[in-house]
Amino acid sequence: MSYVFDIDTLHAIAKMGMDKPHDDMVNTVVGEAAKAYPAHIDARLPRRWLFSLTARATGVMTLLHASVTEYLIIFGTPIGTEGFSGRYRMDVHDFVMAGEVWTYRLGRCGRREVARAGDHTVLARGEVDAFKIPEAAWMLEYGRGFVPAAFPLILGDVIFSALDGTTLADTVWAYSKMALRELLVNRKL
Repeated sequence: MSYVFDIDTLHAIAKMGMDKPHDDMVNTVVGEAAKAYPAHIDARLPRRWLFSLTARATGVMTLLHASVTEYLIIFGTPIGTEGFSGRYRMDVHDFVMAGEVWTYRLGRCGRREVARAGDHTVLARGEVDAFKIPEAAWMLEYGRGFVPAAFPLILGDVIFSALDGTTLADTVWAYSKMALRELLVNRKL
């Protein structure tokens, strides 16, 4: 199966956003991603930010791309959060642009791993970890695999804990609209 996005290109784009104030970081990353993948990135301004309540972690995200097999978002928080990664049927790549992300895994539960600005981490399909963003952190996040299989985890807290129909509707609408456009316009699953 072929994919739209190249891991090394996304890492380079994320690095272009480092050491910039938040809005400049976001605009730089969105602009560079749109240059590299013009038919596949939603570069409209102003950015639409959505709450992300996944596995007890709360942050915000803006969708840059969504399809059945890939997604690209900017995710982060200005105040920190922590939670469980979840177990996905896809690989999740995080390119840290600002702050730190701490993780630990069952096989290495005695050791904290720290990802800082410029780092690229991968949560391989089927693996899990616990994570903490101790303060503000922002990352370009890329998922590659069967995205709809992640919906129960991604939307579970919104439905069963927060009971927030607005965030649920906004998230489903944004993803569906982008994925449908990708399917119809670019004829790519």
